[in-house]
Amino acid sequence: MSVPEHALDWLQNWYSSQCDGDWEHEWGVVIETIDNPGWLVKIDLEETQLADREYPHQRITRGEHDWVMAWTSEQKFHVACGPGNLAEALETFRTWASEDVAEVP
Repeated sequence: MSVPEHALDWLQNWYSSQCDGDWEHEWGVVIETIDNPGWLVKIDLEETQLADREYPHQRITRGEHDWVMAWTSEQKFHVACGPGNLAEALETFRTWASEDVAEVP
């Protein structure tokens, strides 16, 4: 039985798969703290297969420090979350990025 890949491991692999000698010089992934307190994650989608996909603004609030908010804008995936929700935030991106999306003719 295989162990499920952790969201951070998945993100590292996704990032590596985008690096082509050019992409990583212009775009990337930023993870920083915010003063709510919490985390802010910005993932560049430009020149990736996800560039034109949208994630409508969503917020899950379970408590003052237990929340996740995600959205796309300007070809970036954004996730802000409470101080204990970083893994959930990264999983939100993985779930969205891994969805099969049928192409519309």
